This record gives sequence, C-alpha cells and structure tokens, in this order.
Amino acid sequence: MIMGQKFKVIGSRAPRVDAPDKATGRAVFMDDLEFKDELVGVILQSPYAHARILDIDASAAKALPGVKAVLTGRDLPEIKYGVSPARYDEELLARDKVRYVGDEVACLAAVDLETALEALELIKVEYEPLPYVLTVEDALAEDAPVIHDAFPGNICAEVHQEFGDVAQGFAQSDFIRTDNMLNKRQDGAFIEPHRAVAVYDLSGGLTLYSSTQVPHYVQRTVSMVTGLDVGKVRVIKPYVGGGFGPKAEATPLDMCAAFLSIKTGLPVRMSYTREQVFLHCRARHQFNHTMKVGFKKDGAIMALDHQCTLEGGAYSSFGIATVYYAGSLLGAPYLLPNMKYDGLRIYTNKPACGAQRGHGGVIARALFEQQLDLVAEELGMDPVELRLKNIMEAGDVSCNDLAMSSLGMKECIEAVANGSDWQEKRGKLPPGQGIGMASGFFVSGAGYPIYRSETYHCTVTIKVQEDGGTVKVMTGAAEIGQGSDTAMAMIAAEAIGIPLESVRIVSGDTDHGVDLGAYSSRTTLMTGHATKQAGENVKDKVLTALAEELNVEKDRLDIVEGKVRIQGDGVDIKAVRQKYLKEHRGWEGMPRGEELTFSEAARVAYLKFGTIVGTGKYKPPVLGGKFKGAAVGTSPAYGCSAQVAQVEVDLETGQVRVLNITDAHDCGKAINLTSVEGQMEGSVSMGLGECMFEEVKFDDKGRVLNPSLGEYHIPTVMDMPRMNCIVVESNEPNGPFGAKEVGEGAIMPTIPAILNAVRDATGAAVDELPLTPERVLKAIMDKDKE
Repeated sequence: MIMGQKFKVIGSRAPRVDAPDKATGRAVFMDDLEFKDELVGVILQSPYAHARILDIDASAAKALPGVKAVLTGRDLPEIKYGVSPARYDEELLARDKVRYVGDEVACLAAVDLETALEALELIKVEYEPLPYVLTVEDALAEDAPVIHDAFPGNICAEVHQEFGDVAQGFAQSDFIRTDNMLNKRQDGAFIEPHRAVAVYDLSGGLTLYSSTQVPHYVQRTVSMVTGLDVGKVRVIKPYVGGGFGPKAEATPLDMCAAFLSIKTGLPVRMSYTREQVFLHCRARHQFNHTMKVGFKKDGAIMALDHQCTLEGGAYSSFGIATVYYAGSLLGAPYLLPNMKYDGLRIYTNKPACGAQRGHGGVIARALFEQQLDLVAEELGMDPVELRLKNIMEAGDVSCNDLAMSSLGMKECIEAVANGSDWQEKRGKLPPGQGIGMASGFFVSGAGYPIYRSETYHCTVTIKVQEDGGTVKVMTGAAEIGQGSDTAMAMIAAEAIGIPLESVRIVSGDTDHGVDLGAYSSRTTLMTGHATKQAGENVKDKVLTALAEELNVEKDRLDIVEGKVRIQGDGVDIKAVRQKYLKEHRGWEGMPRGEELTFSEAARVAYLKFGTIVGTGKYKPPVLGGKFKGAAVGTSPAYGCSAQVAQVEVDLETGQVRVLNITDAHDCGKAINLTSVEGQMEGSVSMGLGECMFEEVKFDDKGRVLNPSLGEYHIPTVMDMPRMNCIVVESNEPNGPFGAKEVGEGAIMPTIPAILNAVRDATGAAVDELPLTPERVLKAIMDKDKE
C-alpha cells in the first residue's frame, strides 16, 4: 500500500455482514441444528483429582432401553493426543488413571438426554484414590506424587533463555528493584458452552459440527484419533457464541461424538454444561512472576531478570507455547538490551489450562508495567516520559530477534496522554482518585503453525457468480464474533474494486480450504493476505478477458466501485455490448449505463473463460532467531497499545471503581473502524474482569467451587467504565492494505493501567490479583505502616 492511498471500502464503518442474522435471531448456532434420528451423547467424569482405575462395569448402562452405544478407554485406539506434538499427553477416555476432577472416563449415546443421564449413573467405576497436588509448591516437592510417568518432577515444560549480558547490564545500572505478581486462574466465560454434533455417513465420511475457533486443528486431531483420513473428516463451524482461546483445540466432545456416531451410524449431539466448561477449562493459567529490573539515572532500561512458574493443570494443552510467550513478549516494545528468562510450567491435579486472550503475556506485562511506574517514581520521572525514553520504533529488532516492521507505540502513548488529560489530572485528583497508564504489545499471528509443517496458514477461494453480479468468498477462517467475516468481505471488495454489497462470504468450513483458525490475532493479517490475493486474482482474470475483447492493453483497465475505468480513448463499449446482446442472450435485461460495469465485464470473462475463480494463499516468511524456542513470539507484525485508567478507591474499605479508560491501539490500517473499536472495548472488558473479579476457586479435593456465571463474576454493563477508543494507524508493510491485529493486544495494558491508577490513588502497590477490596485494603494498611 502506498501511503496516502485512497480506499473505497477499507477504513470505513461498514455494517457487519452477520448483523442481520444475529439481530433477527436467524443466526444458526449449534443448538439450532437438527438432524434426523440424532442421539444425545454424555460423558462420565472422574470424581477424584487423582486415582487409579481398577475396573469399569458398563453392562447395566448398555442394557438400559434407549442406550445405543457405551465406550470406555479400552474400546478406543490406544493413542494420545494434545495441542503440541511435543506433548501429546492426553487420552480421550482414561484407561488406567484419572488426573483431575472431571477427567473423562466413559461416554455413551442414547435416544434422549434423560436416558443418557440415567445410563451414566449405571456405569460403575472402581477407583483407587491416589495422593494429589493442587499447587505448584506441592507439585514440586521432593515427595510429590507423579502425575505423568514421563515427567517425574511434574515439570511439563521449562524455558531458560538469556539475551545480551544480563550481569553486565545490572552492573551498569544505577537503580535495581525486584517485584512479584501472582494472579489466579480464570475461565473464558463465553456465553455458549462447547458443543458438537458428529454425523458419520454411509460412504465412511465424518462431518463434525463444532463450536470451535479452529476448524482445521479439530479436523486434524479428530482424524488422528479416529484413524480416518483427513479428507474423510469435514469440520463445520456454525455461528459461535464466543471463544477467547479456550475453544482453540479439539475437545473430548468433538472426539467422543465422532466415535459414537461411527459406532451407531447415527448423528450424535454432545454439549457441555456450564460446570463442565469450568472442568474442561483450557483458559488462563495462574502465573507467579518475579522480575528484577535495572535502570540508569536517565531512565534507560539496562537489564531484566525474569522468573515465572505456571500452574498448568493435569495436561499440557497450549502450555509449552504459554510458558515461552510469558517471557518472549517482554522483548518489546521497549529497548531492552539484556534479558534473562527462566520459566516453568507445572503439572497439578486440576483441569488443564491453555490459551486465553493475550496468550501468556497478560500478567507478565502487568508486573513489568507496574515496575516501570515504580521506577519512574524513584527517578522522579513522569511515567509517560519514562516509557517514551525507552520506546522502540519501526525498524528496530528486539534482543530476542522480534522485528518491528511497524510500531506506533510512541503515537499510542502520546494519544492516551492527550486524550485522558494526563498532565492536567496526574497528582491533582481528589483524595481516593488516581490515574495510571501502561503499554501493551502482541503478535499479529503466530509465525509458525502448532505442528511442524510447510502448509500454508490459510487459503481462500473467490468465485464470481455466472451473472457477474456477486462474488462468493470461501474460507476456512473462523468467525467467532470478532468480525473477521466482515473484514474479509471488505478486503475482497477493495481488492476487486466492487461495492461491499456485491460480496457474499462463506467461512468456517474445512471444505473451503486450510485456515489455522482464530487464535494469536492472526486472521486479519494472514487470512486477509490470502483474501486480497484471491481478489486480485479475480480482478486480473476479468480484466484479461476484457482487454482481449476490447483489443486494448490490460494496464489501461481498472475496476473502481464496480465500474470499469479505461485510460485513453478509442474504446467502443457500445459495440462490445451489442455483440454480446446479439450472441449471448443472457445479457438481456441487465442495467445499462454510460460505463461498463463489473457485472458486465465479469460476464465477458465468464463467456470467454468459463467460471472465474480466484485463489489466494499465505504463510509467513522465515522469522526469528536460531535459539531454542525462537519460533514462539515470532510474527509477521506486532500490534501495540496504550491505556490510561482513572479509578476511585474507597480508602476505608478498599473497594475500587474504574471510572474511565482511554485506549489507543496501533492496528496498522483499520479495515473496519467500528470493528476495531469493538475489539478494543472487548479487550478492556476482559482485562477489567481479570483485574477486578475473576478467580476460579477450588476446594481441598480439587473440585471447582464456583462453576457458574452466577458465582464467577465477569464484568457487566454496570461495571464497565466510560471508554475513549483512539485508533492509531501505522501502515504495516507485511499486512493486507497495511492492516494488522487488534483482537488481543488491546487487553495487555488494561490490568497494569488499573494497578498503576490504584497505586496513584492509595500510594500502595498491589501484587496479587484480582483486586478484591480485602487485598487493596491490606496493601493500603501495609503502606501506612511503612
């Protein structure tokens, strides 16, 4: 994209293409799907956090009228699966041992839910309870029970990295401080629970409908576990009621439904209850970060020594990537010459944690940004000034080899400082009120797929309908509420040169090509690239046909706003129309005008070449360094953001209320301004919840104590502050039309901005989340004692 280029579709405030369906209730979610003779499947889960399975007797369940199939681990192929091939540590149904309360033991299918639940109670399992561990400290103890035999120390994954010379960096520092932060594990809290319907057909093919955000990875995992060829497994994602990361892998529902449908030959529907959503988890880890930072007197950052432990639950899930992300994402957006990171992800007898919005980096960023404010106070500097002193710019490369092809970090910081009246408010607010700021940084698509492969990260096909009036975009990309369908439709329209109304989009189906899914904020940049290429392919074919027909050079032709633009004179459009009216009666009745329309030009192309299909594909170039773990954190581009939060704290009770947040995000080039702002607001909402309320609680047996949205507090409209969203555009050279991420990066500054505002209001730094009134009040009292 050339700076200053004028777009016709990109950068506007287009209505979402899925808005009519969702606003009228016509949108088809998993619960709206119906299949003839479908069965209902359910899963039997372990009541123990850790136990050996001695015997399973399912005879009574199998004999119950209406039960069509019962499966245990012994009935399935002895194969392990997971997210990363480096840690395939899960069994679909436990064969010998269960490792958390909720671990899957058996599944069955019956004619209705009542029969299925009755049959579930008839399955008798004899367990031998084993010692269990629920905390990192207990899991690392010398005499701790072993959760997986392959990992006798209960360490799922560990990272040890150093960039630069950290010891020398500290030796050259004038100020050194060490701080800690502990969060609690969270739930994704999406409105729609996981659901799946499997339909095995007579030709040996399996169609799986799943409320997933990664149809391709579900297809691959189901194929691997069932033994069906990948080409025999089709995954279709209907409308999805939220994902946020915990829907970024194949679930036991997907695979159990598949096996039960294969066994019965009938469609099988399975759903998690809300409690089962909490038991499956796969959401935010509990992190315990310790950071030692060194600074010069002028505010220059010299060194960071970072240690982190993650409580990961019973299985790996995304945990290997998570423990790397927790360190690598601190390499930017500040000039940090020396960085050391030691991270451990620990197995415990709790539900497995995985990926959640801002994967791996949210709590690390919260501590680091709080430290920046604490250092600014020691140095007598304004927090804004300290950040600008150390900011990276486009063209810079971090100490861990993350390349900043674009970076509007400086502009974001300046935008929120001006937009929040920072200078007018800081130090001048009434007692109990405070203002704080923070920055954020995140990938714009993971540079490498989860499994090692040369596959394209996405492919897109655009077909021009035979009348030329509509183009159909077909992609496997996962629209999960983030607005990707609208963005792809806008990119296609811009690339071809037609109005948005002329584009139809079909997505979320593995039959439409490969797309790795909605995770790591990848869709706008990666699927957008493939969509743009497919659109340009369509445009080139149409113009090639038209140039031949008009006997003019192709470079004299263009398509703009649905009309053919011709440079120069000497082209008789009327003669072309008359020829086609005479020879191809299909043109009769089409609208006539002074200009040749895209519809007419596309009809020319169809009659000359047949169906016009454009294809596009994308995978990133080779990225990152050569060190172990270098692939995690690499991206074709990086998004960045800044926020200023203003809070009010009751100094007698510790109750915190967030009054307003000013948020700026560098999204490269905004495809749809309204969607960008919506993603910014959604990120702030999730960040607010994690900072203020959210904590999954367990009893001493490993059972979840608050497995409902009535007991697990997420922000409501009553909790949300006033928001001022500022879109910063930096023109990303590696993005389609200059675009990059906004889906996850905007959550990064929310927690530390609130923490810094609370400290400004109270003088006390809180190092444990969530910010309950008790914790805030204790911090105030401890500060008063000092």
